[in-house]
Amino acid sequence: MTHAPLPTTESAVAAIRAIAAEHRLPMTVTDDIGADRTSRRTSAPVFTVVDPDGSLPHEAFVELGGSPAVTVRLFPEDDAHITVDGVEFLDVPRDAVPPFLTSVYGRLAFVKGRFFPPGYSLVVPLPGDETYKERIDGPSLTPWLAGRIRD
Repeated sequence: MTHAPLPTTESAVAAIRAIAAEHRLPMTVTDDIGADRTSRRTSAPVFTVVDPDGSLPHEAFVELGGSPAVTVRLFPEDDAHITVDGVEFLDVPRDAVPPFLTSVYGRLAFVKGRFFPPGYSLVVPLPGDETYKERIDGPSLTPWLAGRIRD
């Protein structure tokens, strides 16, 4: 499904800020701007700030307080890494970040267990039959994850 377009990192941060305000969550943002500062541009020459096409890459790291513990790392390449209570979702499209967070804070996300091989997965459904699912590593679940188990 197509989500509201977020053409820049700053627009994604603004959308996350609106979700944090709606759910009364504290939020901190760390910005890295420039080719010499973003994590995926480690090969940028010294004192090079713009990309070869003249654009100024912008990366942001967002921490949302409350339960569950959520962090979002937004990359200039239109994707994000989202961590929910220690469970990492890699390569989530930037446009899907607001519906993803709305699903998590709207109590739609759930934990699904399986008998063999034994383990759990965190499932985050989005509108339009889009679902993100990641295996939960570790021997025990956090209280938030344990409270989301479905049979």
